[in-house]
Amino acid sequence: MVEVQIVKIDIPEGCNVILGMAHFIKTVEDLYEALVNAVPDVKFGIGFCESSGPCLVRCEGNDEEMKNSAAHYALELACGHAFIIFMKKAYPINVLTKIRNVPEGCCIYAATANPLEVIVTETNQGRGILGVIDGMKSKGIETEQDVKARKGFLRKIGYKL
Repeated sequence: MVEVQIVKIDIPEGCNVILGMAHFIKTVEDLYEALVNAVPDVKFGIGFCESSGPCLVRCEGNDEEMKNSAAHYALELACGHAFIIFMKKAYPINVLTKIRNVPEGCCIYAATANPLEVIVTETNQGRGILGVIDGMKSKGIETEQDVKARKGFLRKIGYKL
């Protein structure tokens, strides 16, 4: 028997979230190091689902609120070796390369500040992530005015000259 459900991730105000999959108990420590090595003053919390042995949610971070949120949602997901990171004072673009270089990392499902829903399936063995809904449905194709607004925004936040 297979069940499918949606786990809605409520992202704390001003945060971004990264959802991924890894494969080893030391993942939570290695993700911690990757984040602070990428952006030393980043504030974050990590929840990591252990899928063997005691099958606990391992959590780390340097911000208690985000650490608690990450632990809560990791347990709600309860998908083998999934990890979730909530962070402030950095964007995913600042840390994704370091996270991808964590040796036990497998994949990243989402890196966003948009509303996020995770499609989870459950079998007799356990649970897994089928995919994510990141943000809203596209409404059309950008116009010249939209292009100017996009480029202006990137310059305003310092990502383009």
